[in-house]
Amino acid sequence: MRYDVIIAGGGPAGLSAALQLGRARKRVLLCDVTPARNARAEHVHGFMTRDGTPPAELRAIGRAQLAQYDVEIRDGTRVTRIDGEIDAFRASLSDGSTVDAGRVILCNGMIDEIPEVPGMRELWGRSVFQCPYCHGWEIQDRAFAALLGGPEWAIFGAFLRGWSKDVIAFTDGRFEVPSDMRARLERANVRIEERRIRALIGEDDRLVAIELEDGTRIARDALFMKPPQRQTELVTQLALALDDHGYVRVDPDGRTNVPGIFAAGDLTTMQQSAILGAAAGARAAYAVNHELTLSTY
Repeated sequence: MRYDVIIAGGGPAGLSAALQLGRARKRVLLCDVTPARNARAEHVHGFMTRDGTPPAELRAIGRAQLAQYDVEIRDGTRVTRIDGEIDAFRASLSDGSTVDAGRVILCNGMIDEIPEVPGMRELWGRSVFQCPYCHGWEIQDRAFAALLGGPEWAIFGAFLRGWSKDVIAFTDGRFEVPSDMRARLERANVRIEERRIRALIGEDDRLVAIELEDGTRIARDALFMKPPQRQTELVTQLALALDDHGYVRVDPDGRTNVPGIFAAGDLTTMQQSAILGAAAGARAAYAVNHELTLSTY
């Protein structure tokens, strides 16, 4: 089957790209699989007109609004491989079929490598968060923990002071906080805890304490962290150029280094949120539509 555009991933970036291209009268195939990365989150925040909407509901609304356009959604189907070149791509899908398209937009996000700390996975998205913009308001002035991924993240503890005056920065015994950063955290009244973390203690799906290697328990209501992330197998297969942090390198319109392949959303940036993903998806769709339309004249 021949489409104008194949979109891999049906989160905010993919749905937004599909909407713009559908309205531009392009034939689109949107491939999506569940669960979504934010499936554990109770609500999406910071998305204008949709603040507080559950993630599944946001996706359902986005899908419903595509119904009037020439957009086909294959639910539960993943793009596993892409071959060919611009104007002649062939995508292999997890349902065993192959489809052709002139352009491809990758919106398939990143894979979070959640630390193997007891209690971490159970509390992920409920009391363990990545983004204070997404979750900080609801738990403002509670007891925060910042799990620092490395020396370069030390200032994150002070940053969280915008939402709470009670912040402890945890290094998990993995590194020394540089003296200049230590001084800044001290000025921000952020305590530094350098002992290893043994477990997260939860009750009723909520964090109540962080247990250290010596058995000490420190009462906390929420933990913020940025877990290591890696690209999907599809991105690896395409050998797309990555930036120094491992994200797909794109130009302002979402073009990758491979002509005809675009990328939008979390796989391109550390600034990951639903509204930024939706904006990036729309921007990539505009560029794709310009290319497809004007290439015929």
